[in-house]
Amino acid sequence: MGVLIECKELAFSYEDVDVIKDLSFTISEGDYLCIVGENGSGKSTLTKGLLGLKSPDKGKIIFSDNLKKKDIGYLPQQTPAQKDFPASVFEVVLSGRLNSRGLRPFYSKADKMTAHENIHKLGIEELMKRSYRDLSGGQQQRVLLARALCAGKKLLFLDEPVTGLDPIVTEEMYRLIEDLNKTDKITIVMVSHDIKSAARYATHILHLNSEKSFFGTTQQYINSPLGQYFFGEV
Repeated sequence: MGVLIECKELAFSYEDVDVIKDLSFTISEGDYLCIVGENGSGKSTLTKGLLGLKSPDKGKIIFSDNLKKKDIGYLPQQTPAQKDFPASVFEVVLSGRLNSRGLRPFYSKADKMTAHENIHKLGIEELMKRSYRDLSGGQQQRVLLARALCAGKKLLFLDEPVTGLDPIVTEEMYRLIEDLNKTDKITIVMVSHDIKSAARYATHILHLNSEKSFFGTTQQYINSPLGQYFFGEV
């Protein structure tokens, strides 16, 4: 599998405070990478860097020639205002095609077909005509995941996709994401505070830590001192 993104000796600061120092890791095709760490460890800052929304203070982020902007989908954390968005489910999912639309003033037949395909993939056909703001939290997250798939089908960035969901819906979301990775061969990068669930599903873990960060396979992480500390196995 080829490397999609290579990060070399990255450093990021936030409000003049260093949050990430000397960080190196890779994201390869087919990976399911979970980025974990305590509040303030730089998870959101790093995500912005990987999405091209923030430049590193030091180091390099190198994107493969095989990875274009239109190949990347993003599911951000929702704000209360977004949860109350007055649009139909189909309109929300279709809006994921905006970046691919270019200068065309209207969505194409292919755009609408892509939206229908991802609505079917996420099992939300019966919600298609409903107002987004009338849905449950779990239903909204499925809609946003379908929207992210419309934006990019090679690499998905998911920022805390199960926050605020009940345990049953959380498990359903984790299984949906795992299926996208294993069956559809979509590379997943997920920011999470749930280290134990991350270890259940991810192939690789990036644990941001103020003293020394960890990057490696999930098994390497579980066996590492940092992993053992958070799993209570010291």
